Amino acid sequence: MTTRAPRRDAVENRAGILSAARSALASDPHASVDVIARSAGLSRRTLYGHFDDRDALIRELISSGAQRFNAIAESVTDADSRIALARLAALLWREAAHVQVAAALALDEAHVEHTAAALAPLRRTVATLTRRGQDDGSFRTDLAAPTLARLIEEMARTVISRTDAESPGAANLAVRTVLSIAGLSWRETDQLLTAHPEIVTAEAAE
Repeated sequence: MTTRAPRRDAVENRAGILSAARSALASDPHASVDVIARSAGLSRRTLYGHFDDRDALIRELISSGAQRFNAIAESVTDADSRIALARLAALLWREAAHVQVAAALALDEAHVEHTAAALAPLRRTVATLTRRGQDDGSFRTDLAAPTLARLIEEMARTVISRTDAESPGAANLAVRTVLSIAGLSWRETDQLLTAHPEIVTAEAAE
């Protein structure tokens, strides 16, 4: 039995709904299905043809965003654990800053279980990097690696939720906060970012 590919207009409608949802939620995190459908230029009935309810739509946004975050994690290949964590934090921050409201929704308690599953590859990267940093003496060892990795995740979650993406130096703050949780002093972080200014200045060049 063959599975028929979705019609082109159906694929375009679905993509349009997701795009409209990102924009609508950026303006109003509580935007209704009606508002999102109107923003996409579609009827409520058409939207429900693609998504069972608002939560299903948000879960799809989370899943598509998670794919981008997971790809970013895979792209970080620095041998130095400190540089790798700093670069990962900066790249993830810049991605999340473009869709900060959607990112905050993804980290909301109502969706945290789905988000954790969708971001499993990224979380494995953070866990592996944390363990590697402890083994080579770069990161604090007073906490078990899984606990430290979880603290790094939670701090990143707080920064995304509470920091104004438009504020000057937001990426710098995100990187410094994550490195401090990993165990670097502010002087060590200064030295690292002075030696590798592209980590936090790449945003200005984009």
